[in-house]
Amino acid sequence: MPRILIVAPSWIGDTLLAQPLLARLHAKHAGLVLEALAPAWTKPVLERMPEIAATIVSPFAHGELRLAERWRLGRSLAARGYDEAIVLPNTFKSALVPFFARIPVRTGFVGEARGVLLNRVHRLDRRGLPLMAERYAQLAEAPGEPVHRPLAPARLAVNAANRDAALAHFGLDRSRPVAVFAPGAEYGPAKRWPARHFAALARLLAARGFAVWLVGSPKERALGEEIAAAADGAARNLCGAMDLASAIDVLSVASVAVTNDSGLMHIAAALGLPLVALYGSSSPEHTPPLGPARIARIAIPCSPCFKRECPLGHFRCMNDLAPEQVLAEVERALP
Repeated sequence: MPRILIVAPSWIGDTLLAQPLLARLHAKHAGLVLEALAPAWTKPVLERMPEIAATIVSPFAHGELRLAERWRLGRSLAARGYDEAIVLPNTFKSALVPFFARIPVRTGFVGEARGVLLNRVHRLDRRGLPLMAERYAQLAEAPGEPVHRPLAPARLAVNAANRDAALAHFGLDRSRPVAVFAPGAEYGPAKRWPARHFAALARLLAARGFAVWLVGSPKERALGEEIAAAADGAARNLCGAMDLASAIDVLSVASVAVTNDSGLMHIAAALGLPLVALYGSSSPEHTPPLGPARIARIAIPCSPCFKRECPLGHFRCMNDLAPEQVLAEVERALP
């Protein structure tokens, strides 16, 4: 029975963009046991992926080396008998644990002088593989072989008991159709549609009979309060009120989701929801949701800039994306 360890990305969105790789590995290896080494905050996502048998929490914060701890973790994983490790982050540090675990095949892209740690090395064709999901999927093939297409869609299982408990705990009303907004974006403010626009869209949808719920992390609680206040009672702020596992399960009941380019956008796509994805500083040509989605954006020369904050100060890519334009996309997304 083959066993493969995935050294997973640190971002929730990137973790979901890796799912076509996981599906391809199962298609290639009958009886595969696929496990992931990942940060704690991505564990609820990995636990809902049918391809992953177990998730091992990586204790290392972003940028931390902690060489001795990485060596100890690697030696502890050696007993699990992995045949291969596939390292998705392109950092030297991320390849250390599989090396210390003496996993015989260690796969990843060349970079950060980590050739000594990997022994099945791919060279990234950025132009030929513009999609992040394609780049990850490349690692299922032998170096130099093409990506297997079509890519499998992302898909997450829902824990029905956890969903029902969360809905009951928060007294969430499902007698009306539900629109879920994800107004945050961990990468930075240049990815975030303005709070006043989310509030205006909430009012427009409430007038059409929708309940509007705002979901996000504790960091986005204040943003959610700002939107809820400006929406004049049309939106319920749930940002920071529940953990990610419950947020995934609660999101699954939505009639439509409206999100920035964020981890929750990719979660909504993996749940198969009608989705409107808002793009400004980033590009759907690089990190699109892995599922049907309506893309709302405006064409201006400086977008996408891929910056955390607007380098020109006007933030037109999101300021000029009107709530009425997004409402039209919502109406197109609905069955």
